[in-house]
Amino acid sequence: MAEDIKAAAAAAYAAAADHFDALPFWERFGRRTVDRLGLRPGERVLDACCGTGASALPAARRVGPHGTVLGVDLSEPALALARAKARERGLSNVEFRVADVERVDLAPEHFDAVVCVFGVFFLPDMVAGVRRLWRLVRPGGRLAVTVWGPRLFEPATGEFWAAVGAERPDLVGGFHPWTRVTEPAALADLFTRAGAAAPAVVAEAGTHPLADPGDWWTVVLGTGYRATVARLDPEAVARVRAATVARVEARAIREVETNVVYAVAGKPSGARHIGPRP
Repeated sequence: MAEDIKAAAAAAYAAAADHFDALPFWERFGRRTVDRLGLRPGERVLDACCGTGASALPAARRVGPHGTVLGVDLSEPALALARAKARERGLSNVEFRVADVERVDLAPEHFDAVVCVFGVFFLPDMVAGVRRLWRLVRPGGRLAVTVWGPRLFEPATGEFWAAVGAERPDLVGGFHPWTRVTEPAALADLFTRAGAAAPAVVAEAGTHPLADPGDWWTVVLGTGYRATVARLDPEAVARVRAATVARVEARAIREVETNVVYAVAGKPSGARHIGPRP
């Protein structure tokens, strides 16, 4: 069942990639995560679950032509967009590779920084996942993990699930792995259980504006809610869309919550990994 989360996420975000660029919060939070790393020219960066490059591309700009960035993700459509953006921005120091971050063959302690933005909650075993990411960080390097905070996309989220429930009660809340870790203490504890250094954790409140009620459906199609939509037949999708947009309009919802939690941990310079490779 845990592996099903990853498979469903890969399918959902492959489909959602076509709406990513209509949602500026992806790039905003990717850039803010990179800002917290203090990257320097010439450094090597791994972006796990990189999507369309929201954090990999600003990282590539920061490390410069003598640095490198490797972005890995399970969604080829998302990576295709990331590669196109890199070409448009003249960034030749970033590579995007289809790979499962839990299985890709990467040398321990190879990267100056490892980043995972809105991806750790898709890993079947989050503790093991963070442990693996930590092992890839060189002594003196940093690990940054960003997750969604509580009440994601509320109050519209509740209206979405209500509309889904009218069609398929069995799907309500069936796929929302981002709720697995949403609080600063829980994210810090995840690092601790993974054997990583205690992170600096910052919770940031935010919102995403809805210029009109129909904008909410763009959020649905460009996020993990796409997985639920994909399980509805076309007629049901049309009804859910109409009902959700009507509910948003009736409640005069003009913005939704986009709260996030950032965590950054530094590996002590003298630290060495002991034991088998992950």
